[in-house]
Amino acid sequence: MNTAFRADRGTAVITGASTGIGAIYASRLARMGYDLIIVARNHNRLNQMASHITADTSRNVEAISADLNQPESLRALEEKLRQDASITLLVNNAGVGTHTSLLDSDIDRMESMIDLNVTALTRLTYAVVPGMVARGQGAIINIASIVSIAPELLNGVYGATKAYVLAFSQSLHHELAEKGIQVQAVLPGATATPFWDNGGLPLDQLDKSIVMSPQDMVDAALVGFSQGELITIPSLHAQEEWQTWEAARQAMMKHLSSSVPADRYRTSTTH
Repeated sequence: MNTAFRADRGTAVITGASTGIGAIYASRLARMGYDLIIVARNHNRLNQMASHITADTSRNVEAISADLNQPESLRALEEKLRQDASITLLVNNAGVGTHTSLLDSDIDRMESMIDLNVTALTRLTYAVVPGMVARGQGAIINIASIVSIAPELLNGVYGATKAYVLAFSQSLHHELAEKGIQVQAVLPGATATPFWDNGGLPLDQLDKSIVMSPQDMVDAALVGFSQGELITIPSLHAQEEWQTWEAARQAMMKHLSSSVPADRYRTSTTH
């Protein structure tokens, strides 16, 4: 075993782990000292990954083949995670997206996207958080997207699902930070993964200047995680832009509810 690997950190669960961002999280977290539970639909690829990671890091890796769009598979995974006291980190990475416009999109595919990007992520979080709270430690990493704050860029349902992930993460942080639970929402920009080909837009059609490698994306996100960031936007060089955005949101929050309408909405008609 490489003596540079860190001490045992418990078990990290990674969904959508067979390719792209999820596969890189698996490799990186094993090297950081986590045992793994890796989840995806591709059974053969998961087993190959598990063998490779164990040989490379000597960490224990359990591969679970599951389609999180299938309620029975999702419930079975929930039950397993709920009972595993070794889990210290959940990486909610599984998700799908598309660049197709709203009116050109199949509604059944949109519903399936919501089921995976929103429902599965929420249920898996609910499965692990009570145990983490009881143990006084744990972490959740939710992979959102820049479209969570820029929904005009891609398909609107996709953007809406990622806006949910962002809001859910902010709420989790608000409720759980004082209970010892760290929460991070990662907002990648365009990343060189199968996402684009799967969505019908070949990666080579994108401007190379906006596309980050998944290795760089995950490494940057893990730096943000180690620094305790709630929101990590790996592509955003001007961090002060996000800080200004968030400060404006926080300042506006106390003005959002009032017993009377704003003056601009009040009629001048007398009765």
